[in-house]
Amino acid sequence: MVKKITSAVISTRELFFQVVLHCLVFSFYSFDRESPTIEAYQVVFFLNYTLATSVISYVLLPRFFYKKKYLAFIGFTLLMIMIVITTEELVLEKIYFPDSRGMAFPGLFFSLWQVMPVIAILSGFKFAWDALTKQREVEELRTMIQESELQFLKSQINPHFLFNNLNNLYAYAIENSPKTPDIILELSSVLRYMLYDCREKYVSLEKEIEQLRNFTRLSQMQIEERGRIDFTTHNILPGYQIAPLILTVFIENAFKHSQSAQSSNITIDIDIRLTDEGQLEFYCMNNYQLGNAVMENPGGIGLENVKRRLRLLYPGAHHLSIQHSKDTYEVHLSMQLQNTISYEMHHH
Repeated sequence: MVKKITSAVISTRELFFQVVLHCLVFSFYSFDRESPTIEAYQVVFFLNYTLATSVISYVLLPRFFYKKKYLAFIGFTLLMIMIVITTEELVLEKIYFPDSRGMAFPGLFFSLWQVMPVIAILSGFKFAWDALTKQREVEELRTMIQESELQFLKSQINPHFLFNNLNNLYAYAIENSPKTPDIILELSSVLRYMLYDCREKYVSLEKEIEQLRNFTRLSQMQIEERGRIDFTTHNILPGYQIAPLILTVFIENAFKHSQSAQSSNITIDIDIRLTDEGQLEFYCMNNYQLGNAVMENPGGIGLENVKRRLRLLYPGAHHLSIQHSKDTYEVHLSMQLQNTISYEMHHH
């Protein structure tokens, strides 16, 4: 649960920070080369400043400044400073220095010059602490929103995929095709992966490619003898991770476009390779017949979905190129993957 910045509750970390800060400021305030010992009056005078800054930091800042009531904040802050000066000049100095400093008021500007640096430093550090806390809360909130968005985008893929395959399964069942049981098995395997194995933000690259092979086999059953499907991989090294269901969208689109566009001579080429530096190169090409309605909006929701996920998960670490001519549609995606094995070795 995110705490509000106006909360009067002080965390243990902030309390420790304030104690250290006050000790440091007091050491500078009370340091005297000729008399390095700490005198009682120095502690009392500093406590006067501390009480004022506590009111400014923990009452006036949250109650007025953070609520954008700036005039009230300035007015009450000036009042607190005047109380500090009055207490120091009319009470404390008359107690500790009745025969010297307590006999006369040195003037408002001189008193401000004595009081303001200490109050400004102590209050300023409290403001900086709150600003850093607020920034951290904003980052946490942004992360939570991003995670929620990613989960939403990922959840959109399953119904989209299921809807397409149930339509195909229905057509095979109507025809009493002997391939229907095999399609059901492959479909359940793919769905199991989508629903249970890829709940994490990243999954093993090897596992994701195995899922892509299952997905391709499932889609290839629907093509039967109407074309050629090539699925090749190169240099898939262990330890690398990838965001799940990114590549699935492009392969699903390739099958959908080809099947919708033509009844024969379907060609789909899928090539996945990993460089020694961890750069994943994904290539997917499918042919189609010009003028088909499906290709007027290639990709649809699925493509926009995957583009959004790439921007969220691989900012500045991916390049997506989509080109289509009169009879071919090509996708080339480069992604910089992280090797968890080398990462752990580096940090241990």
